[in-house]
Amino acid sequence: MNELIDLRRQLLSGHLTQDQVREVKRHITVRLDWGNEHLGLDLVPRKEFEMVDADQISVSDLYKMHLSSRHSVQQSTSQDGGRQRHGDSCRMPVPHHLFVNLKSFTYNTIGEDTDIFFSLYDLREGKQISEKFMVRLNKNGGPKNPEKVDRLCALFTDLSNKDMKRDLYIVSQVIRTGRMLLNDSKKGPPHVQYRRPYGCAVLAMSDVLQTISELKEEKDFVLKVYTCNNENEWYQIHENIIRKSSTKYTAPSTNYGLIISLQLLRGDMEQVRRENPMIFNRGVAITRKLGFPDVIMPGDMRNDLYLTLERGDFERGGKSVQKNIEVTMYVLYADGEILKECISLGSGEHNISEYRSFVLYHNNSPRWSEVIKLPIPIERFRGSHLRFEFRHCSTKDKGEKKLFGFAFTPLMREDGTTLSDESHELYVYKCDENTTFSNHALYLGLPCCKDDFNGCPNIPSSLIFQRSTKETLWISTQLSSTKLTQNVDLLALLKWKANPDRVMDILGRLRHVCGEEIVKFLQDILDTLFSILDDNTDKYGPLVFQSLVFIINLLRDSKFYHFRPVMDTYIQKHFAGALAYKELIRCLKWYMDRSAEVVRQDHIQEAMRALEYLFKFIVQSRILYSRATCGMEEDQFRASIQELFQSIRFVLSLDSRSSETLIFTQGPQPTTGQATTNQGNCLQPLSCNAPRPSPLSAALLNSFPAIFDELLQMFTVQEVAEFVRGTLGSMPSTVHIGQSMDVVKLQSIAWTVDSRLFSFPESRRILLPVVLHHIHLHLRQQKELLICSGILSSIFSIIKSSSLESSVQEEVEMMVESLLDVLLQTLLAIMSKSQSQEAVRGQRCPQCTAEITGEYVSCLLSLLRQMSDIHFQHLLDNFQSKEELKEFLLKIFCVFRNLMKLSIFPRDWNVMRLLTSNIIVSTTQYLSPALHKSFTDADFDFKVWNSYFSLAVLFINQPSLQLETLTPAKRKKVFDKYGDMRVMMAYELFSMWQNLGENKIHFIPGMIGPFLGVTLVPQNEVRNIMIPIFHDMMDWEQRKNGNFKQVEAELIDKLDSLVSEGKGDENYRELFSLLTQLFGPYPSLLEKIEQETWRETGVSFVTSVTRLMERLLDYRDCMKGDETENKKIGCTVNLLNFYKSEINKEEMYIRYIHKLCDMHLQAENYTEAAFTLLLYWELLHWEERPLREFLHYPAQSEWHRKEGLCRKVIHYFNKGKCWEYGIPLCRELAFQYESLYDYQSLSWIRKMEAAYYDNIMEQQRLEPEFFRVGFYGRKFPFFLRNKEFVCRGHDYERLEAFQQRMLGEFPQAIAMQHPNQPDEGILQGDAQYLQIYAVTPVPENIDVLQMDRVPDRIKSFYRVNNVRRFRYDRPFHKGPKDKDNEFKSLWIERTTLILTHPLPGISRWFEVDKRELIEVSPLENAIYVVENKNQELRTLISQYQHKQLHGNINLLSMCLNGVIDAAVNGGIARYQEAFFDKEYISSHPEDTEKITQLKDLMQEQVHILGMGLAVHEKLVHPEMRPLHKKLIDQFQMMRSSLCHCFYVALQGLPGLDKLSPACSGSSTPRGILTTHSPMSPESIKLMHRHSPLNVLGSVRHSSSSLSSHTSSETGNLLILTDSMMEHPEDLYRMQPSPSSSSLSSTHSAPSQMINSGHSSIRVGSPSLPDRYRHNREILMLLPPHRDRPSSAMYPNMTENGQPTNHQRALYHQVIGPCKPCSDPNLSVADKGMTGVDSSQQLEFGQWHQGHSAFPLCPCRECDGPTRSPPHPSSRRPCTLYLLHPPVHNRAWMAVTPPCPAAPAVVSPP
Repeated sequence: MNELIDLRRQLLSGHLTQDQVREVKRHITVRLDWGNEHLGLDLVPRKEFEMVDADQISVSDLYKMHLSSRHSVQQSTSQDGGRQRHGDSCRMPVPHHLFVNLKSFTYNTIGEDTDIFFSLYDLREGKQISEKFMVRLNKNGGPKNPEKVDRLCALFTDLSNKDMKRDLYIVSQVIRTGRMLLNDSKKGPPHVQYRRPYGCAVLAMSDVLQTISELKEEKDFVLKVYTCNNENEWYQIHENIIRKSSTKYTAPSTNYGLIISLQLLRGDMEQVRRENPMIFNRGVAITRKLGFPDVIMPGDMRNDLYLTLERGDFERGGKSVQKNIEVTMYVLYADGEILKECISLGSGEHNISEYRSFVLYHNNSPRWSEVIKLPIPIERFRGSHLRFEFRHCSTKDKGEKKLFGFAFTPLMREDGTTLSDESHELYVYKCDENTTFSNHALYLGLPCCKDDFNGCPNIPSSLIFQRSTKETLWISTQLSSTKLTQNVDLLALLKWKANPDRVMDILGRLRHVCGEEIVKFLQDILDTLFSILDDNTDKYGPLVFQSLVFIINLLRDSKFYHFRPVMDTYIQKHFAGALAYKELIRCLKWYMDRSAEVVRQDHIQEAMRALEYLFKFIVQSRILYSRATCGMEEDQFRASIQELFQSIRFVLSLDSRSSETLIFTQGPQPTTGQATTNQGNCLQPLSCNAPRPSPLSAALLNSFPAIFDELLQMFTVQEVAEFVRGTLGSMPSTVHIGQSMDVVKLQSIAWTVDSRLFSFPESRRILLPVVLHHIHLHLRQQKELLICSGILSSIFSIIKSSSLESSVQEEVEMMVESLLDVLLQTLLAIMSKSQSQEAVRGQRCPQCTAEITGEYVSCLLSLLRQMSDIHFQHLLDNFQSKEELKEFLLKIFCVFRNLMKLSIFPRDWNVMRLLTSNIIVSTTQYLSPALHKSFTDADFDFKVWNSYFSLAVLFINQPSLQLETLTPAKRKKVFDKYGDMRVMMAYELFSMWQNLGENKIHFIPGMIGPFLGVTLVPQNEVRNIMIPIFHDMMDWEQRKNGNFKQVEAELIDKLDSLVSEGKGDENYRELFSLLTQLFGPYPSLLEKIEQETWRETGVSFVTSVTRLMERLLDYRDCMKGDETENKKIGCTVNLLNFYKSEINKEEMYIRYIHKLCDMHLQAENYTEAAFTLLLYWELLHWEERPLREFLHYPAQSEWHRKEGLCRKVIHYFNKGKCWEYGIPLCRELAFQYESLYDYQSLSWIRKMEAAYYDNIMEQQRLEPEFFRVGFYGRKFPFFLRNKEFVCRGHDYERLEAFQQRMLGEFPQAIAMQHPNQPDEGILQGDAQYLQIYAVTPVPENIDVLQMDRVPDRIKSFYRVNNVRRFRYDRPFHKGPKDKDNEFKSLWIERTTLILTHPLPGISRWFEVDKRELIEVSPLENAIYVVENKNQELRTLISQYQHKQLHGNINLLSMCLNGVIDAAVNGGIARYQEAFFDKEYISSHPEDTEKITQLKDLMQEQVHILGMGLAVHEKLVHPEMRPLHKKLIDQFQMMRSSLCHCFYVALQGLPGLDKLSPACSGSSTPRGILTTHSPMSPESIKLMHRHSPLNVLGSVRHSSSSLSSHTSSETGNLLILTDSMMEHPEDLYRMQPSPSSSSLSSTHSAPSQMINSGHSSIRVGSPSLPDRYRHNREILMLLPPHRDRPSSAMYPNMTENGQPTNHQRALYHQVIGPCKPCSDPNLSVADKGMTGVDSSQQLEFGQWHQGHSAFPLCPCRECDGPTRSPPHPSSRRPCTLYLLHPPVHNRAWMAVTPPCPAAPAVVSPP
């Protein structure tokens, strides 16, 4: 934004030039368009950087402006100035300029003045391509000139793109000025200074070019300076460094050297100066290329001679060592004067008058390779010469420089040419230090080189200067001059009068002259040619014509294109050949007439290419002649022009007569003595494989349009138009002569249309028919569409700009007749190809791009926009039959529909889209009467009417017309300009619908869906218009069929499509309210329905659709955004059930089944995916009925489809590890295969079934957690609002993770802090409330769970699968609370949730169908706890007995320890105090049976513990014997305590007066039975009791009061603990309570607080739910009946109601006599456990640190609270509220941890 403000300030300042203003405007518009694009705003069409009015320009121009603005944004470059005329590629190459700035030279060991030279070096060509930039530094390293501080910079100019691709290097040479040897003070006196080579540095441009190209500022680089090991190789040190020949140079000891900065600039010098003023303010040195740049500008004046001092060979001269040779060079004028300041060592320093070379030490054959620039003034060039003096530099004390020879060379030869650009070997003449050169004539007469010697062989030997035959100097020169030439042929032409007999030869040799030389002397050459022509026209005319053609074609080259204005200026102001036109016309006609005869046509082609300037010379010559003669010979001139055009038409007609010969004629080949050029021919065929056009015709057609302006100077517009029409008409009409020829022909027509001639109405009337004829031919054949569209765009642009003229109506009529139909055909073909290629994603054809489609759309719209009522009327009247009219209407309606469906114009081209819509609606209004008039009643045509209605629906639903989405200002602007075009089209649609009459029935139900889409447009007037149509449809179907089922079905389908596929209004809540208005309180439709006889069905229909809309909107809301999978799945399930239960649309039901299945697969819910796909499987039968192709299913029989589905479902059950559900399907498939005798498939499926059984027994499966979720508040989607669900958690997902996931899915939701049911305020609140807590599954059938020997892997599956009932408990106190024993008043509120479907199913969650609430009394809870613990003990003991658990018995030890120790120190003692108290028994006589049941369960627990100890004694490790002994002691205490309590209780119970056998007998010493029989749980169980709690399942919930950071499952709630909880309700504080919500905790610690008996479970082999089974499956699934084996330990528990003697003895041995808990004779050691040493305590403490989530045990003998880790191998271990170690810690298990010595408050189980 700041940049735009600054640019605006520059514009307002008024200080910018026109070019600068244009550039600033361009930059501003590019930035504005870029900002609009990124902000999602509309693209603004502009012309010359100004906004345009769409009404004032053609649609084609408007399209191009949009396209240009888009390209300018994408490329940030200025748009092209339009099509280049006449085929010339005149775009000027953009030069590059390299800015080099020397910042410092840090190599400070020299201590002498230094000269540093920078130049650009091309490694491939091995030569320097630029001048040198010179920097002079003093011995301190600073600039020698103090004014140049921070100004040591140069600009290497005019680098072309070709130069930038060279292997360029920046070469820097360091030359010091001082002693001969740097480190030897004896070599030469200090006052004598020598230039001596020091070092060199290089930098590869390829390494830095990309970096400096991307930056707009300087970039620093460091160049190491290398020194040469051998001065003899100094001339190539830079090459050695580049090639890394490290033996030939020495690297510096440090990384310091030259520090330079580089910057790459682009553009011509004026632009660079304007854009970078700071660079030029620093006095930058302009350093040019050696030679001319790629583009030579006419005003570029230059006269530079570059001399390279290459090498020399000199004699030793009797010296013992070789010489130190220094060369001194002077530039002398003819009079012997030394020219001042004509020598430049490099840019950046002043010119000098004397050049001294650097000295190579002791070298008689020095090689310098030093380039010197000689900027000699042009006026002093002739007669000047160079003199080279050679001196030996002595290193003795005097340091003399002795002259011993010289050489010279003149700069210009005697013939007037300069020194040639080549190497020159100069003679060396002897002399001495006493020689003077005051008389230069003494040596100028001597030969300077070998060529000079050959020219004057008779030289006297008595001259003063004698040549040294063994000494030679080599130099090379290169001239860069715009005034001097080295070409002898060019000089001969300019001086032709000196040799008139050689004119023929001189003209013939002109073609060999370099183009640079010709353009330098262009005006002189042209004057010479026309003077030769005037001298002898007949003799020299053809040769002058050829020379003129050669020069004209030379200017077509891009290098010399900018000399064309020089040629134009010459023709207008300097040309004086008044008679030349006659010879030029004669020669041109002669060439054309011979075009059919000659085989090689290269010279004719060149003449055709030069046609433009030939006509300029012809016309200007004729004008000069007319002025001189007052218009004489006018008729002859016109006749000659007529004849010339006849010859032109003759040449063009050759293509149609012998096209093959011309098409395949090869390009021009040079003949002997002739050099041809093809420069400037920019014709680029579109296809490389297309045959080449006739070169002659192509050249003529390319040049032909350029002569129109010249002809208009001599002829009227009509005459020129007739010439052109005849010429264009002579071109072949066929389009099969070759693609390239078509291109040339159409390009010529395009340039004709773009010419000034076509802008005159009188010429258009003549030319337009022939132009339209050729375009029509190409469009009909679909050839060269891009060029044709360009021609049409130009025509429409001209017609639009001339729309006020009367002739335009006639022209439009002509275009309608010729083009309208073929334009429609072309557009349909293009759109069809584009769609098909996009579908197959193939290579896109150039003719099917969006650009060409947009071109033709704009052409069609331009034509339709220009058509008036008269044009439309003429168009419709010209149709010969209704079939033709029908075809036309279908075409134009189809094109209009495609315009809206394919989105030809981008979304931000709003101006273009609105204009298109306006043209469409206007055209439709013109065509509607014809449709009504011609295709109604008897002539009714459904296809045309349907096409019309489809167009109207698409039009109204266009996004660009939805004014409600626009800002108020934009909406007003659009409305003021166009109105609401939706309403206009809606009125047209309604009018046409009313005109249908009885034919309306043809559009039911087809148009119901589309019309419904129109009614959903949020525009009241449109809905008012459409409601009667909708009612009409219902009424007409009711009349015809007696119902409107079709309307209903189609409406439902359309609603589903509109919402689920994203169609319709953007705001879907608003969409729902609109539909509610439409079918609900909206006055129109409902009132109409209630007035009909079918009112009831109509109202029912409206209700059903409204409910569907609610679900569809929820579905759309979830699908449109980044919603979670759970939401999407829930919406889909809701919609799926609606389609099945309420609407019964099977096809849509199946579609949503597969959508739901795909969602499950994406979420990896394989079990749910299997159940979902099973819904479709259920719909199919094992029949051979053929099914059509549907979704991804091929056409196949119903049997095969069901088989494939079955296999897929089995596969998904396998991936979900629910093999029990897959096994019945395997059996189902096996039955089918067996009935078909398909034994191979049968074998495969049986093996799979067997594998599934193996998987059940071998693979580990995790039991999921279940969570109850309540969604309360009106902000939730319809399918969730005010409902509660039970969700099946993911693997390893605990309550805390589930809470976080749900809050993440509903970020706006508020977590409820209590589990109570919400009140009405929450239910109706405008918010979202979530209530989450864990629930426990209640299996449907507990039989399999109670069967012995069933592995736990099997039982675990039935505990958590096929579950429909879930429950959770909430403890509370009822009545007075006993502080001593709160278990007396602690009740449990048990809530059971019954779901609509069992889990798992088609979703991971299902809605709660109903709730059951019961209260469990304290006594019932005690019964449940003890019974559940007994069952757990029986199962565990049985597993150890049957060796299902091997090796480690820690699990059994911990379980026994937990029960016995808790019973002794507390535990069930609380139950004894609470329920076996006489007061309680007397006050609760109704609980007598339950008290008896609890007593029996406790007795049963004693017997089970006894047998458990027996098993433990058999398996216990010797190191664990102390623990076993402790268990025996505590077990006797427990038995004694129970006997005492039972005795007290039995006294209060009526009818129970006998002591339990377990409590009878005498005391025996403590010991363990040594032999035991195997025991099963059924054998241990004394009797099977059924309490009210037997049907209650276990509960699993989380504690919010725990502050642990990890999740852990504790054991069953029954746990009889001691030293754990002081209050009984502590057991239930881990459950949700009114004051503590599960959502309030940071982390969860779920535990199974109440482990209820399982109420129901499936028996036998795994099977599907009941609905998937049939009789055969039941027979296959049920296991064979078998009797349970009797127990070996208890074959018969009683004899006549009393225990047997063996049993009684066994009891006394194991249990001993009853003993009160508080026996004073027992010591602390008897009650406690053996102590543990500190090291073992430490080891357990370390283990305990990682398991901090277990219940605390406040032992007095412990240092602090410790926790009880669960058994790591059990998923639900017994919870022991004491210290028990991990299984793997055998060392710690060797001793028993201490127990509390002091009595503790006994906690209930």
